[in-house]
Amino acid sequence: MMMIRALLLLLIFGPSTTAVELLPGPIPAVVERVTDGDTVRVTAKIWINQELVVSVRLAGLDAPELYRPKCDREKALGREAKAFVETFLESGRVQLFDIEYGKYARRVVARIENENGGDLGAALISAGLAASGDERHDWCTD
Repeated sequence: MMMIRALLLLLIFGPSTTAVELLPGPIPAVVERVTDGDTVRVTAKIWINQELVVSVRLAGLDAPELYRPKCDREKALGREAKAFVETFLESGRVQLFDIEYGKYARRVVARIENENGGDLGAALISAGLAASGDERHDWCTD
């Protein structure tokens, strides 16, 4: 129960109103839509008959931008990354781990695993469709 309360406080009010800095998970969720290569909107099941719709940014990586890309190459890679994520999360059933409050638009930052236990971030990096680290990667020069 404490985990659910902490997640609700974290998602609604942000880090300044709660001492919780990390929710280890797993939190089961269903994919609502893939926004781009590093952001997915999910409905997270946080308790019996309690669900929360939230955008999740993948922790520890940067994928090419689909919206506001710096060049045509980045936009093409962004489309490829989005398609990859849609295929990787095809069943729609995922689990969230290491959940933290994000700094933008009330989204959270987390690791996402598909129903087979595959780590989405690691798969994107392995496919060359994301770079390790939270700093923006220059997709136009590589």
